[in-house]
Amino acid sequence: MKPPIPMVDPAAEYRALKGEIDAAVSRVLASGRYVLGPEGEALERELAAFTGAPHAVGVNSGTDALHFALVAAGIGPGDEVIVPSFTFFATAEAVSYTGATPVFADIDSPTFNLSPASFEKTITAKTRAVIAVHLFGQSAALDEISRICTERDLILVEDCAQALGADYKGRRAGSWGDFGCFSFYPTKNLAAVGDAGLVTYLHERVGWNSRLDELQAAVLRVKLRKLDEFNAARRRVAQRYRERLAGAALELPAEDARGTHVYHQFTIRAERRDAIREALARQGIASSIFYPLPLHRQPAYAAANAGLALPVSEAVAKTVLSLPIHPLLDDAAVDRICQVLRSA
Repeated sequence: MKPPIPMVDPAAEYRALKGEIDAAVSRVLASGRYVLGPEGEALERELAAFTGAPHAVGVNSGTDALHFALVAAGIGPGDEVIVPSFTFFATAEAVSYTGATPVFADIDSPTFNLSPASFEKTITAKTRAVIAVHLFGQSAALDEISRICTERDLILVEDCAQALGADYKGRRAGSWGDFGCFSFYPTKNLAAVGDAGLVTYLHERVGWNSRLDELQAAVLRVKLRKLDEFNAARRRVAQRYRERLAGAALELPAEDARGTHVYHQFTIRAERRDAIREALARQGIASSIFYPLPLHRQPAYAAANAGLALPVSEAVAKTVLSLPIHPLLDDAAVDRICQVLRSA
């Protein structure tokens, strides 16, 4: 039996950067400054510069980043916030935390991102904001979404949890909206060794007690220096998938030519999705379904959205399958995965 192929490999990333990470961790431990110290301050400056945003504040998680952005914008009970239905639950959950109502819009199937047309059609007199999710590493149509927000006087929150380093028309994700919200969960492109997040924003707002600790900041600063290199490696893996799967009975992820995809996930679509996943599992190859149920069909929101039909989100959820992808995935592993896909 050949060795298993995981979806991601945080331990391999640590081994590749061991000397620098160990030195950074030792520096923090020796300093005695474990919270609200120079590492966190430096990370905030570096990530603000990296994204092109005026300000950045580290927080405890990506979910906190979304929640605090909405609270800082004054979102609360009686308000509506539009979110795409095809995304991770935290996007809508953050809206619910404020007492506002998440209102679900559909996606564009080639990119899996919020459909500007569906977004605009969903706006009501109660709409205060939209959360544009940059899913799987590719920016949403920020020019169109920004235009609508400006015309309708809406807050634009970018959910960049999967897209640090992605750009759209030459501007980094997280610098277009009123807020950009990032996650550094251990599987992300820029990965902490625990939970961590960050908010980029345009203007000073009231703060909250949700701290990104010094150890996480130190590790993230090491990895941030490698992020462009690692994202380029992800793009090379994606290109090899495309070459090896050309002509297969699969739908490969589309790239919007207006931006750069950083491939947090490489997500295919297939009518025989479940059979393909079983074939991969038999060969020790991991795969994941992101996401099997759109948010408007999740138990927490289904009753309030019983009559809502979002056909693209519903169709995509039945056919998507994410394949292993990370910066250190070698050609032999990609070729092995593709061979199983073709035979399945």
